[in-house]
Amino acid sequence: MATAPLRAWRGAEVPWSFDTDDELQARLDWARDFVREEVWSLESVEQEMTEADFLAELRRLQSIVKERGMWAAHLPSEHGGAGWPQVDLALLHEVIGSSIWWGPIVFGNQAPDSGNAELLALFGNPQQRRRWLVPLAAGDIRSAFSMTESLTAGSDPTLLATTARRDGDDWLIEGEKWFTTNGMIADLLIVMAVTDPDAEPHRRASMFLVPAGTPGVKRLRNVESLERPAPFGYGHAQLRYDGVRVGPEALLGEPGSAFAMAQARLGPGRIHHCMRWLGQSQRAFDILCERAQQRHAFGGPLVDHQTVTNWIADSAAEMHAARLMTLHAAWIVDRHGARAARQEISMIKFWGTQVMINVIDRAIQVCGALGYSSDLPLEAMFRWARAARLYDGVDEVHRNSVAKLVLRSHPLPDGPFPSDHLPTRRTQARIKYGLPAQGDSLADR
Repeated sequence: MATAPLRAWRGAEVPWSFDTDDELQARLDWARDFVREEVWSLESVEQEMTEADFLAELRRLQSIVKERGMWAAHLPSEHGGAGWPQVDLALLHEVIGSSIWWGPIVFGNQAPDSGNAELLALFGNPQQRRRWLVPLAAGDIRSAFSMTESLTAGSDPTLLATTARRDGDDWLIEGEKWFTTNGMIADLLIVMAVTDPDAEPHRRASMFLVPAGTPGVKRLRNVESLERPAPFGYGHAQLRYDGVRVGPEALLGEPGSAFAMAQARLGPGRIHHCMRWLGQSQRAFDILCERAQQRHAFGGPLVDHQTVTNWIADSAAEMHAARLMTLHAAWIVDRHGARAARQEISMIKFWGTQVMINVIDRAIQVCGALGYSSDLPLEAMFRWARAARLYDGVDEVHRNSVAKLVLRSHPLPDGPFPSDHLPTRRTQARIKYGLPAQGDSLADR
């Protein structure tokens, strides 16, 4: 990892190392055992416990994580976190992501609270940080990021219809949002609304910090989805902002800066998502490998059949590639900032998503009816994985972004052929080396 000392190789220093320092590895090993022994155990009986009992146990696990100094590792220490760099944080997310719902919550790294806390840390003023960031970082309140709308394309936030207009010193927010994760239980709603419809597209919207109990905030319903039934009020809510009045202190950052702030929030967040997806992939892969050896058919274990061994090999290779790509993106963020890693972050988003879906699907296929049933976590993992192609920007938008960034380094060549056109190169070489010119023919074109 980039955090390890530089090491000599063939008389020179290499720019990074794939080693993980001993202290970090010990923390990751502890987290892995803790998640498997405690979090996996708790999630298996979630539906058999009352909300009060479940949340009490959740708090107990969170207190253990805090005592270990691993709470809210994405935040700097001055804001109540552990202040881990992105590479280290990515490795932690791979571990805690094996429990896709409760693992991040136990470690204080869950979406959308983690991204909202980063927004407050980056753009909040001292008063906003005292009121909202301190309790949010401590896990004492919950938050929601209210951007997506049902009547505008979520992949293009420049189309937002929710508005916030000035009324004296106040703002009046009007509009409807849906898929606002945690919307039904959040104490704080970060609302993205258009404040200047005549500005250029990426400068029209602003963000507002809206207490959930503000008059005019109407929590309509949780939108049930393919992902899972929402436990204890968690889920994706449909909300109405019906003339919600907030004061000037509610404005987060500068007017018109919502799009830029959202990108600052989403960049590292996508790295965290991708590593959590690898945690899911690894959990499914372990099941795949175990079942391929346990289950016998047609004269031997499934692992004796080439199709199954191909699935194992393909899954291992895809996961390894996704892991290296994601850690490389995290390394760039640590060294050069999130903006420098735009291409790498977009690549891991759509690649990591597809790897997770592939591995879970293969595990289900090897397990057959057992994998399709709720006796294994695979069916829930598969339903959740499908949403990953939508979260934090649909895959198609990220592919388009990657293509545009790649093409910047491939300018349009002069003439009708690619720059590596051999007949053209041959003609130039003949002039360079003083060779006689050859007659023009189709073979030279």
